[in-house]
Amino acid sequence: MRIFLIIWAGQLVSLLGTGMTRFALLVWAWQQTGEATTLALLGFFSYGPYVLVSPFAGIVVDRLDRRWVMLLADLCAGLMTVGLLLLFSTGELRIWHLYLAESLASVFEAFQIPAYSASITMLVSKEQYARTSGMHSLAQSTSTVLAPIFAGVLLGLVGIGGVMLIDVATFLFAVFTLLLVRIPRPSRVTDTSDMLESSLGELSFGFRYIFARRGLLGLLLIFAGMNLFAALTYYSILPAMILARTGSDELALATVQGALGVGGVVGSLLIGIWGGPKRRIHACLTGAALSFLVGDFLMAVGRVVPTWVVAAFLGAVFIPFITSAQQAIWQSKVAPDVQGRVFSAKGMLQMATFPVGYLLAGPLADWVFEPAMVAGGPLADVLGWLVGTGPGAGMGLMFVCTSVLGMAMSLSGYLFDAVRNVEVDLPDHEQVLA
Repeated sequence: MRIFLIIWAGQLVSLLGTGMTRFALLVWAWQQTGEATTLALLGFFSYGPYVLVSPFAGIVVDRLDRRWVMLLADLCAGLMTVGLLLLFSTGELRIWHLYLAESLASVFEAFQIPAYSASITMLVSKEQYARTSGMHSLAQSTSTVLAPIFAGVLLGLVGIGGVMLIDVATFLFAVFTLLLVRIPRPSRVTDTSDMLESSLGELSFGFRYIFARRGLLGLLLIFAGMNLFAALTYYSILPAMILARTGSDELALATVQGALGVGGVVGSLLIGIWGGPKRRIHACLTGAALSFLVGDFLMAVGRVVPTWVVAAFLGAVFIPFITSAQQAIWQSKVAPDVQGRVFSAKGMLQMATFPVGYLLAGPLADWVFEPAMVAGGPLADVLGWLVGTGPGAGMGLMFVCTSVLGMAMSLSGYLFDAVRNVEVDLPDHEQVLA
């Protein structure tokens, strides 16, 4: 746990710096265009390359020292931020530069995330998987809470350039913590000779591993569906909806995003103390259903900041339960020496729906739902009582849709025995070795 905590502290600080820069640049991008599509495309470019690069990243993670993979990923991300800083300082920053930067960051994360997840397996016991995953969620949630607040304050003091400079310093801190530790490399215990006869076979190994285990495949598909509906609203148009309904009030957006982080922090602390339910599949499926039901629906019908704050908190408090339980299941069932490839394949398939959601979200908001909910629009008289009318109301209606569809997708996992009983039917990797 000592080594894990050192690495975790570095990643926490780095996430905070990254979150500050992303918030500052998100507000800048909205000020340039005022379109939901612009913000949604930022999300698309932050996931699309991740999906494409993941299979290759998994091979690298399993072959090389995972600490060095994380080190290089953090260094490259820091250099990318330096490039954005130089462009902004010279007045040459454009929207397409942000798309390119998000694409590069996505590539670096394709290496960093599976390396980090696979490293945890080598550092802590199986009993600690849920807690360490909860702490990872805590780091992400803490950055969600503090990054908008810090960014909002610092924008007035040092501007966007100063925020990005602080971000570079946080990357250097993360690199420093990784230089302090050593991560054990797993012994080769999984016979992969029949699947690695060619480069194509090595690339496809993670996918074959998952497709051979129906429970893991079913769980992955359920999460892919949930990610699609989350990307359609929470991850893509939430900032645009808040800004549209508040007259571009940056403080209102920062408050709502901070509430998302507070909910995540509370959920992560509960996971860290409790460890989650014994049957982790219930945390995955029921937790996700509750998050969609209360979070998305309240976000949809809310028209003032206090309601959105409650919605953000209730929607986010379940997320650490969901993610930590899912991660613990995968860490328990997948052999450590192939987790790089398997986790990369999992990430690719599970996140493939994110870019789809982002691509659909902007056009649906700007060209379909928003025009439908303006005063006199085709749906304004029918549904205006629920989500209101005018700027942002159409995006509110989109949240109603994802609330219903996301809850249905989450609970559908109980319909399949392989998913419902994945923890019972599929042996842990220690049992496989025996």
